Amino acid sequence: MRKLRVVAILLLVSLTAGACLQKMNKKNDSNIRIKERTSPNLIVILADDLGYGDVGFNGCKDIPTPNIDRIASQGVKFTNGYVSYAVCGPSRAGLITGRYQDQFGFSRNPLFTPNDPEMGLPLTEETLAEALKKTDYKSIALGKWHLGAHESLKPLERGFDDFYGFLTGGHHYFPEKWVLQDEFEVKSQYDAYKTKLLRNSKRVEETEYLTDALSREAVQYIDKYKDSSFFMYLAYNAPHTPLQATEKYLNRFDTIQNKKRRTYAAMVSAVDDGVGRVLEQLEALKLTEKTIVVFLSDNGGPEPHNGSDNGELRGMKSDLFEGGIRVPFAMQWPGTIPSGMVYNKPVISLDIFGTIINQTKKTIKTKNKIDGVDLMPFLLGENKEAPHDYLFWRKYDEQIYAARNASGGKFVVKDQDTMLFNLDNDISETENLIRNSKNKLDSLEQVFNMWNLGNMDPVFMGLIHNKKYNELNPDRFEKLESKNN
Repeated sequence: MRKLRVVAILLLVSLTAGACLQKMNKKNDSNIRIKERTSPNLIVILADDLGYGDVGFNGCKDIPTPNIDRIASQGVKFTNGYVSYAVCGPSRAGLITGRYQDQFGFSRNPLFTPNDPEMGLPLTEETLAEALKKTDYKSIALGKWHLGAHESLKPLERGFDDFYGFLTGGHHYFPEKWVLQDEFEVKSQYDAYKTKLLRNSKRVEETEYLTDALSREAVQYIDKYKDSSFFMYLAYNAPHTPLQATEKYLNRFDTIQNKKRRTYAAMVSAVDDGVGRVLEQLEALKLTEKTIVVFLSDNGGPEPHNGSDNGELRGMKSDLFEGGIRVPFAMQWPGTIPSGMVYNKPVISLDIFGTIINQTKKTIKTKNKIDGVDLMPFLLGENKEAPHDYLFWRKYDEQIYAARNASGGKFVVKDQDTMLFNLDNDISETENLIRNSKNKLDSLEQVFNMWNLGNMDPVFMGLIHNKKYNELNPDRFEKLESKNN
């Protein structure tokens, strides 16, 4: 790793950085609510590659998202809502474990490798579904998994009771394109987009547009588990490419002239319809006040690739500028979280884990120390501080790093350049303040390096190593005989 301006050995004796990290860890440890714990349901609705500016609650004008906006209006909109990585796989690994994924080496977008038990979420890590199982929750994963295709890494082996979806990082949306019977008919990385969907461990024949099918399944599983406490991970792959939409949704956007933007808008609208179906089902079953619903994207929009729009944010998917890591983020829990709330202090996707495990009637002891915190004391005014003093990001292969503090200071190291921004005054990161704010830069770098000491090198190859992986693993897609046979 290329050395930053303050080397790690000096940071070990840095009183300032040490005190900051100590304070941050103490905050995480002591963040316990006194109010009654009720074991609410949790539904996490995760969009894929959705632009920051492409929902109504963030000001979108050409793509109506009334149902997604309901979550914000019935609860809280996070204006500084982040994910822990700027691309799909690592971001999901952080969300599902409540931990910075770099701590366990998930620093790359995984390849589709059904024979490789190392290519995905390490078994050392506990998923949110596994944690909630300790207090009798039922857990359902729907849609995109992208945390490993090996048998040992699939959802049912990671704490989920039900799964309906696909294992790879993307998928075709039209059923007629799903021509491969299983993962061992795949011949290349993106062939996996053509596999039939899985229900638990069996391939199924599906007839609906993929986004609609996932919404249908969500509604049915809410009914199935209405008498239990449940966790639903509804991971739409829309509006990730390939850009494919039905006429039903395309016809809503005749006024959008740009073909890519029009198809993208149609795909977002399909997700919004699905969100509406979920919210309506909760109301019909009188579960609205018993259910926390969170909506966010896994990373920022890849603007030129899928027609997304990150609004006034600089950069896009894969960047550690705001456009890659700040996402549409809203949460509702009617009767508990005040409606129409706007929360401006930084939060991160890791906090979903930290929030729900602190609401269960039975105390959950997690396998690993998590980085997410319970947001409820902050949203209810019981804690006036920021949930996090610092947030961190690392792109190991590209040697790109970033950190921000609760007061808007952010540094980015990219292409051997170091940049410093004040996000409170410059959300678009246009003015590099490095010449006039050396002390702030030094402080952020010091705390980042202290955090980075606890990280691991990547434990598997990623998408950028596809060719090399194929050379080293010529049997990548062959169905291998079990060693026990």
